[in-house]
Amino acid sequence: MSSTDQSPQTSDLPATPQTPTNGDTNSTTHFGYKTIEKEDKISMVAGVFHSVAKQYDVMNDLMSFGIHRLWKRFTIDASGVRPGNKVLDLAGGTGDLTAKFSQLVGRDGKVVLADINSSMLNVGRDKLRDKGLVQNIDYVQANAEYLPFEENTFDIVTIAFGLRNVTDKDKALRSIYSVLKPGGRLLVLEFSKPENELLTKAYDFYSFNILPKMGELVAKDGESYQYLAESIRMHPDQETLKDMMENAGFEQTSFKNLTGGVVALHKGYKF
Repeated sequence: MSSTDQSPQTSDLPATPQTPTNGDTNSTTHFGYKTIEKEDKISMVAGVFHSVAKQYDVMNDLMSFGIHRLWKRFTIDASGVRPGNKVLDLAGGTGDLTAKFSQLVGRDGKVVLADINSSMLNVGRDKLRDKGLVQNIDYVQANAEYLPFEENTFDIVTIAFGLRNVTDKDKALRSIYSVLKPGGRLLVLEFSKPENELLTKAYDFYSFNILPKMGELVAKDGESYQYLAESIRMHPDQETLKDMMENAGFEQTSFKNLTGGVVALHKGYKF
């Protein structure tokens, strides 16, 4: 069997994600607006998502006024997914994209819901099983920088609202490139930079004055939502992320601004 025909090595039980080693000369990174040691970021981000996992879906609807569902629907439509495809929903959290992909790839296809956070993965698995989506979905706890799959495995990889939490985004993009089949595509749905100053000011006010209070009221954790607001501002802008994808090997890269650039969908191909 050729490498392009091999199925992902997945399990219904999460595997322990590999922890990156500090192999470069810069030992620090950011956690929101804080500067921290790189080796500490995984555990600190994990703490955020362990805390918010149970209220994650409710908060998404409240924070975005339900618009996140349209952003995700646009991503699925842009993916070009077909019956029989193998899809990796990376940082897939509670499984919104996985649910749609599972229906679209059909019995001959496969969707892998992967997330570094066990709490998010468990919430996603329980939600999808409650919906009766069981036959073509696998669950894997995995670090995006060290994906535990064979090369040339997936037709499509999506990462929605997860890349900004990755410590080494360049390494993650190279890892994604490796597991894609030739002709496969990556779609990155992520908060980005608004297109005009007025929207930026309104968005900043909402993010730093309303969002943490909403998190405290609903999820009993305003601090985690303060981090999430800060992490958005530390994420590369549209053009920078496009360049990063090209540096990782992706071709025909492009992005589409949604909701005035509050969110952007980036797309790139492996040839």
